[in-house]
Amino acid sequence: MTKAFETIQVNFDEDICYLQLHRPEANNTINNLLIEECSRVLDQCEAFAKIVVLEGLPDVFCFGADFQDIRKDLAGNPRHQDPEPLYDVWQQLASGPYITIAHVRGKVNAGGVGFVAACDIVICKDKAVFSLSELLFGLIPACVLPHLIRRIGFAKAHYMTLMTQPISAEQAYKWGLVDVCEENSENALRKHLLRLRRLSKTGISRHKRYMNNLNETLLTSKLKALEANKEVFSDQSNLEKIEHFVKTGTFL
Repeated sequence: MTKAFETIQVNFDEDICYLQLHRPEANNTINNLLIEECSRVLDQCEAFAKIVVLEGLPDVFCFGADFQDIRKDLAGNPRHQDPEPLYDVWQQLASGPYITIAHVRGKVNAGGVGFVAACDIVICKDKAVFSLSELLFGLIPACVLPHLIRRIGFAKAHYMTLMTQPISAEQAYKWGLVDVCEENSENALRKHLLRLRRLSKTGISRHKRYMNNLNETLLTSKLKALEANKEVFSDQSNLEKIEHFVKTGTFL
């Protein structure tokens, strides 16, 4: 896979794929191209990757939707109102025939939490923080919540949504959003990869398929999540809040 990407960086070490979200000019936010490029890489990983390591930038893993992009295109580009491609990328991370590891070193917000919660294993630096800011704009993390609830349970996901405040890496570890929290997260990742590499591609595929058959929450929740997302993004008052924030950096 030698193709250059615009929003991600991809490297392979034999059967391990390192997929880095890479939009430093946009605070590592999510746009349509990033979703499309992630999906394309994960599709190709199905055939030969045993492990996918998902990373962001040192200071920010992923800060959610690109409001600048939404502001520009919402009026004339209905693709921005279609949450399904992003939900499907998270579904790929959760159910694909490979082990997915989120390696988090910085801030995670909104849709970034969706990327983290969808992964099989989450390793983070002890300075990482996690937040859901959607309700500040009248939005809800509709597509994030099925993945987050699967990870930390209904009550904690509900609390994170309502409070909109960041939680520490230590708190995320206590709640189960994070599996390993260490100052040297790179070393923790290395140790995990040494162990996980011993597993066979066939064994991983069978296990992931079985686990997803045991828990079909992501599939059964998809329609409700998409409908709720479309509802809040079709509310003009919410779009005005996004517009105001982009222009001023303050909440309306």
